[in-house]
Amino acid sequence: MTLARYFARRFLRAFLIVLSVFAGMMLLLDMVEQIRRLSGTAPGLGAAFELALLNMPEGVYRILPLIVILASLLMFLSLARSSELVVTRAAGVSALRSLIAPVATAMLLGVMAVAVLNPLVAATSQRYEARAGQLTGNESVLSISREGLWMRQGDAEGQTVIRAARANLEGTELYDTTFLTFAPQGGPLRRVEAARARLLPGEWELETVKDWPLDSDNPERDAQVHDALRLPTDLTVDQIRDSFGTPSAIAIWDLPAFITQLERAGFSARQHRVWLQMELALPLLMAAMVLIGAAFTMRPPRLGRTGPLVLMALLAGLAIFFLRNFAQVLGENGQIPVALAAWSPPVVATLLALGLLLHLEEG
Repeated sequence: MTLARYFARRFLRAFLIVLSVFAGMMLLLDMVEQIRRLSGTAPGLGAAFELALLNMPEGVYRILPLIVILASLLMFLSLARSSELVVTRAAGVSALRSLIAPVATAMLLGVMAVAVLNPLVAATSQRYEARAGQLTGNESVLSISREGLWMRQGDAEGQTVIRAARANLEGTELYDTTFLTFAPQGGPLRRVEAARARLLPGEWELETVKDWPLDSDNPERDAQVHDALRLPTDLTVDQIRDSFGTPSAIAIWDLPAFITQLERAGFSARQHRVWLQMELALPLLMAAMVLIGAAFTMRPPRLGRTGPLVLMALLAGLAIFFLRNFAQVLGENGQIPVALAAWSPPVVATLLALGLLLHLEEG
């Protein structure tokens, strides 16, 4: 038990060192990018630092598996150089038994990352998008709720809030739609209800329409019914698509409910389902990274070839990382099942690392 706690502390210390280094580097690099992005606007260095600080947790969270394998290499190389692994072997502790504590620590870190860091990343991502939208003038135009989906459009003449019960996958065709137009001072001017609304370049094409002038003394008396009506808009298909954001901007605890709301509104939630399963598989992937690092570095330095083996471990970790991303793309496109896209990379990595450890260390 004492040895297990010692190995767990060594791995945790290595993990925190690598995490701190990458967090600092990403903060500085992103701050440079934010300064370039805001170069044509009034906000200065403080706003760039704020955006970089808000964006840093998401960047670090995405590369957690790579941080884990680097921490694993750092720990096992340190133990090998100090001959602590040799002493452990001489005491009758096998290589696989020595790995129980680091692997368990990595899995525990993965569980904490999904349960605690994931909601934090979601909150900072939402704050980053909102703040960046305020500074650049490119705010989100669409949101999903239990009542359906909501959009907004506007210009100097006023704002229009759009509510629809459901939509097609692209958000360009709305059903059971209501348009509420407000004056620049905030008062309601017009209400339009349509059975169907289709987004065309620069306008909405409405079918089966009823139009109420809300600035009238009797809006119901002055209401007009149209078979078809066109309303101007500044929305585009790309704006609607981009307003969905990324699944990482939604806390994992809220993701199942959001998926249900998304499907009820008529949109495809496959991308969010893949992300949910990949988050659940993250602890296993982090454990696999520890096993990969150990498979190439749990050997005495006197045997030589330490440099090539470290390079091979890094290449193997990168290969698993990119395989995971590739499987994610295939899953989101419907080429492979969601469970296969999320769970096959960590399972394959774990089995291959265990096989290599049994072959090299246990003979």
